[in-house]
Amino acid sequence: MASWDAQRIGQLLSNLLENSLRYTDAPGHVHLSLAPVGRTGGAVAGAPVLTITVQDSSPCVPDAELTRLFEPLYRADASRSRRSGGSGLGLAICRAIAHSHGGRIEARRSTLGGLCVVVTLPLHPLAAG
Repeated sequence: MASWDAQRIGQLLSNLLENSLRYTDAPGHVHLSLAPVGRTGGAVAGAPVLTITVQDSSPCVPDAELTRLFEPLYRADASRSRRSGGSGLGLAICRAIAHSHGGRIEARRSTLGGLCVVVTLPLHPLAAG
């Protein structure tokens, strides 16, 4: 059983899915997967972790912009920000939530042709001190 702030993890999932649904061309695909990954040497060394992966179909984000997606107010190129809505804060909030749980988040190209966001969270994060 995971020891997370359920409301914040719900917000993280909601933000990731909303982002994918907003920026995926119709008729597109969004794929959500969860996978336990044994133990890691990351933020909580040796802790069992879970990965949450959200992938979508085109359009993609240029490789040079992938790391910037988590910056507050950053909007990727016009192909992913052409529709109205969104403040450019959703992925920055996701990063803050992941980090506050001792996890990490990264973006890369999706095998579906769009964006893939991977969140890695320890199942038992360190207590805030």
